[in-house]
Formats: sequence, C-alpha cells, structure tokens
Amino acid sequence: MEAEIPFLWPLLAGVFGLLIGSFLNVCIYRIPRDISVVAPRSFCTECGQKIAWYDNIPVLSFILLGGRCRSCGKRIGAQYPVVEIATAVLFACAVARYGTTLTGLKWMIFEALLIVLFATDLQERILPDELTITGSVVGLILASVVPVPGFIGQVLLPSAPLMAQSLMNAATGACVLSIPIALIGFLYAKLRHRQGLGLGDVKLLVLAGIFLGVEKGVSALLFAAVAGSVTGLLYIVIKRKNAATYELPFGSFICAAAGLLPLLHG
Repeated sequence: MEAEIPFLWPLLAGVFGLLIGSFLNVCIYRIPRDISVVAPRSFCTECGQKIAWYDNIPVLSFILLGGRCRSCGKRIGAQYPVVEIATAVLFACAVARYGTTLTGLKWMIFEALLIVLFATDLQERILPDELTITGSVVGLILASVVPVPGFIGQVLLPSAPLMAQSLMNAATGACVLSIPIALIGFLYAKLRHRQGLGLGDVKLLVLAGIFLGVEKGVSALLFAAVAGSVTGLLYIVIKRKNAATYELPFGSFICAAAGLLPLLHG
C-alpha cells in the first residue's frame, strides 16, 4: 500500500505552479516572436509599459486590476490567469500522484512544456523548436534516472541495466509515435500538393514518446486524433469554415492528451 502524501505538498506544488505559470505566459507570448524570455521585464503587450511587481502577482493581480492594464486600460487576456491556474492544478496533481520525487518533478517539467506548446499551437500554429527539441533532450536525461515504462527495453535488452532499458523505451516511444505520422504527412503532401502535417507536430510526438514511452504515447496519440477530428469537424460546421483550407491545431490536442494521461494513469 502506497504511503499517503501529505496535503501540504500538493498545495505547495500548486503555489509553485502559479509562479511558474506566470513565467509560462511570458514564454507563450515571447518565444513565437523571438523575444528573450529573460529580458526585458514583463510589459503590457498593448502599450509597452513595464509591469510593476505588485501588478504581476499570479491571478490576484488580474482580479484586483479588473482584467485591465493599469497604464492603458486595455483588457488583459483571460489566457493569463487560465495558464497560471492550469499550471497550479497540474503541478498539484503531479505531486499528489507521484509525491516529492524525481518522477513528480519529471511530470511537472513535462506539463510545463506542454502548456506552452498547447498555447503557441492554438494561437499561432507554432510548436517552437526551443521547446520540442530542448524538451526531448531533457526527457532523455530524465529517462536515465526515472524509468520510462514499457516492455521493449526488457525484451531487447533483458540483461542490461534499468537505465539502458528506460532509454530504449524512450527512444522506441519517440520513433513509434513520430515516424509513421511523418510518413503520412509526407505522402499527403505529395498527393495533395499541400502540407497536411507540420514538422512541429512530428517533433512534438518525439517529445511525447520520450516522456511517455510506447504504450502511453500511442494511447495519447489515438485520443488526440479522435478528439481533434470530432472537435475540428464541429468547428468547421458551426463556423462554416472551408474544410479544405482549415488548419487544425493538432499539436494542441496532442499536448492535452499527453499531459493528462500520466496524471490519470500512473
């Protein structure tokens, strides 16, 4: 029987998530625009005025300011508190499920990456290499200390150390998720003479496969495909979009499915 995790730790993880969520909002806005996430200090995207520290407290400042910039009075997007709250909830769930362990830290890092990727793909149809490629490298490093579940490593490397089996599971997950989708995208582009799937989606699947392994990775991909197809079809019908030209943010659905899976199924 697993030891119960004190309520304090998920609570602290949630508070930490609020702070990280504030930084993730900076990443969501700046990375697609090639602006440093370190400097300059946070500023209003409408008037350019730098934001004082007391106007930059996660969620609370948004409420106290009535969702408007103190300087120009323009509305602050609801994305800001939503991202902060979502990060807090996901971090709290990760610690509640996995405790204050390296495994819990791994999933918090994964969730943070996916939150930014979800938003950038939804808003800009961009999945930045700074997140997908760097995240994949971080995932491989974590795979050497936090075992990636799967049977491939045990089958192919039965007498190898657990670290080697874990890395094999991570590498196999990356290949199984990304290569078939990359081939489908290539064939679609050749037959239809238009891009159906961007390389960003393929790199995102590499990231997901490294963190999740084959079994969970495939489950996330299938769920994303079904949810994306249904949602996209409904959106096209309701908004009367042209199905031939509408670009579905498939990466956002992958992020949602990949992010929820490890928190729902350990």
